[in-house]
Parts: sequence; C-alpha cells; structure tokens
Amino acid sequence: MVSGGRVGGGEGEAGEAAAPPAAAVAARELVVGYALTSKKAKSFLQPKLRGLARKKGILFVAIDQKRPLSDQGPFDIVLHKLTGREWQQLLEEYREEHPEVTVLDPPGAIEHLLNRQSMLQEVSELDLSDCHGRVGVPKQLFVNTDPSSIPAAVMRAGLSLPLVAKPLVAKSHELSLAYDPISLTKLEPPLVLQEFVNHGGVLFKVYIVGDAIRVVRRFSLPNVDVGDLSNNAGVFRFPRVSCASANADDADLDPHVAELPPRPLLEILARELRRRLGLRLFNIDMIREHGTRDRFYVIDMNYFPGYGKMPGYEHVFTDFLLSLVQKEYKRRPSYSSCEG
Repeated sequence: MVSGGRVGGGEGEAGEAAAPPAAAVAARELVVGYALTSKKAKSFLQPKLRGLARKKGILFVAIDQKRPLSDQGPFDIVLHKLTGREWQQLLEEYREEHPEVTVLDPPGAIEHLLNRQSMLQEVSELDLSDCHGRVGVPKQLFVNTDPSSIPAAVMRAGLSLPLVAKPLVAKSHELSLAYDPISLTKLEPPLVLQEFVNHGGVLFKVYIVGDAIRVVRRFSLPNVDVGDLSNNAGVFRFPRVSCASANADDADLDPHVAELPPRPLLEILARELRRRLGLRLFNIDMIREHGTRDRFYVIDMNYFPGYGKMPGYEHVFTDFLLSLVQKEYKRRPSYSSCEG
C-alpha cells in the first residue's frame, strides 16, 4: 500500500497495513504527501482541516521538491499543484516506480486546464442537453497575432461584442471586457476571447472532489445592454470574475437568477468531465443565460481550486481521501473474500 522510505517532517509514522479495508484505514495513519505552493498550502491546510484529519487518522506530510520522491514517505497519496517540466518528470517517474500510490492528479491530465485554448474543449464536445437543461460554452476565439488584426479575426469568427478577454495561461485570473472594435486592438495576445453572455450578475462555482459536488453563488459581472455598448468604449479590466468576498449565497436576489443549476444536470456534467479529463479535483464556473431557466454555460475551469472557500470542505475532503484508500484495498486480490 505504501512506498518505501520513512516519513519526514510529519506528525507521526505510518503503521502496519495488513488488514481488511476498513480495519486497515483505522489501524494506521493514512499518509498524504503534499507538494503545494506556500500560498496554496496556507489556504488549503487550515487548522480545522488538519485537526479533523488527525481525528480520522490522516497525516499530511510536506514533500521536499529538492529530494527524490522515493527517498521520502512512505506515501499513500500524493497531493500536488505544481507546474514545470522538472516536477512533472519527477512525479511521472515516481508513479512508474510506485503504482500503488494514488497521485492527485496525473500531470498530463492537469495540463488540459492550464491552457484556456483547450480548457473548455471537452465541455463543447459534450453538447450536454437533457430534460434538466442544456450546458454549452460561449463562442470563443484563440488569438495569437498582432493586436491590430484582432477586429478582423473577430468578424470572421462571427463573434459579437462585448467580448471577455482572458490570458491564454490559466494561472492568471485577470480578465478584460472589450466593448468596441478599437478596444480589441489594445489587448495583449496570446489570449482567448469569449462572447459575453448576460447572466444576471451571478456565477455558480461548482466544486468537484471525487464524486462529491458542492455549489456556491458568487457575484459576477453585471448584464450589458444596448445602451452600455453605445456609451462605453475601451477596455475594462477586472482582477477576476468572482472571489470569495463576493459570495452571493446570502444576498437578496431574484429567485430566477439565484436558483442553483439542477442537481441531476450537475451530476451528469461532473461525471462526464471526470471521465474525459481524468481529474478528480477541479471546479467549474457556470452561468445561466439571463431570461432562461435551463440554458447554462461553462466559462472557466480550474484544477485544485481554493477549496478552503468551499463550505464544509474539511469533511468533504477527508472523506474523499479515506475513500481512495478503501477503493485501493478492495482492488487488491489479497483481500478477496475467496481464500485458497
């Protein structure tokens, strides 16, 4: 179950693992090695999460990125959100040497959500539509050319103003809203242009943790009307489309705007994206087209988002980690009920 080596820098040591699934998880600590930026570690590994994890027998151990992974541990799970070829190669080699260790998530799968040109491709190919609603993506255009040629490219692609401009690399949450053709020439490629869809100023942030789904409302950009288009010019920049301080769950909103997407629709969407992307930790930013009840758009996705902002994330995440180990034990033939 665990790879070779000893735990370093943790709160205890891993014990014996020779027992059936439930007993094994309870009898020893589940060791989760984490490789996160200092900012991500601080926001995610909050005292409440660490405390609950200890009660459930989960030990979080910081990974030293300057040392080979096989010299550290033993780990049951590796949790990471780092980029760079060197780290990816290190992690891939470790996965080959220790296939018994669960890596959250495979570096190659994460790549799909780091580039906005490919990020929403799987959603667009889904063309999800059933009795609970429809899910698509706004019309968009990848731009990697001289800014002066952007208006012509937008016209050829049939996109309508205003357009949301987002950096190609998804590390940045900054975005701009361009109202007129001249303002398009002031943008800085490479970027992705998305048609702005009126959505009543409310965004749904859908958190995925394995099979678990949690949704919160956030304030977003307000609707744009014909008067806005004629009275505004230039590029309006925003630090990000939504943030935790813009929580709209307790606001007095129009019920037609605030109503959450149907649960069955979210379950289908999450299941299909988990399967297609090969990821278990991500979030989906969704909006409902204003004036409709069942027309939704996915406008962004993020790998390993700010779970610390998700209500009750401590219980959701620790339960998820434990479930991974129980599934691993069930797959092992040595724990089969049929004994020779």
